[in-house]
Amino acid sequence: MVLDRLRSKGGLCLFDLDSTLLDNRPRQALILREFGEQFGEPGLAQVEPRHFEGWSLVVAMRNAGLPEARALALEPEARAFWHDRFFTSDYCRHDVPIQGAVEFVHSVAEAATVVYLTGRHSEMGPGTVDCLSSSGFPIPTDERVRLLLKPEQSLHDDLWKEQACAVVRALGPVSAAFDNEPAHINRYRERFPEALCVHLDTDHSGRPIPLAPGIPSVPNFLLT
Repeated sequence: MVLDRLRSKGGLCLFDLDSTLLDNRPRQALILREFGEQFGEPGLAQVEPRHFEGWSLVVAMRNAGLPEARALALEPEARAFWHDRFFTSDYCRHDVPIQGAVEFVHSVAEAATVVYLTGRHSEMGPGTVDCLSSSGFPIPTDERVRLLLKPEQSLHDDLWKEQACAVVRALGPVSAAFDNEPAHINRYRERFPEALCVHLDTDHSGRPIPLAPGIPSVPNFLLT
């Protein structure tokens, strides 16, 4: 459905990265293992991506076998350790593709302009491009494949995605958009009513924002 639309209309296809095209749980698992090593918590040496359910480090630590009380006690230090590493160029190189994403984006690139519109900030650019390249995605090298990063980390993702809509509109008509955050895919539906907007049902920030009626939701790119 999406590809048929792009093949007939061309235009732009917007893709978020984290939890849309890329699974960042391997990045998070690595950080938590390193935290355990540095803080003398051997129980975290076995943390795997599957232990993460959403963005709670307490849940991940508990799933890895730590008692609830111990996970809660470690959470403040673990969160600070995580924050200092998660939003960096080096660590985002550990992300892996969502199922079917690489093949789907290549199919899109044959018919439309690919725009990676992400909440990652500009300093994460080199690691992001390296990860896209090593994963086999089309890399942003010319006007047919673009990467839009936040100018600075402190800018809230919601505000950045709103500002980016004006940048995107200047590039051409938007035919399709994909994002895992209900708030963001809802915004794209409002700003680009002519586009087919699709929600990735992976994980999100946890805010109680319902998906707008009529927006399809898929678990991966095998069903698009």
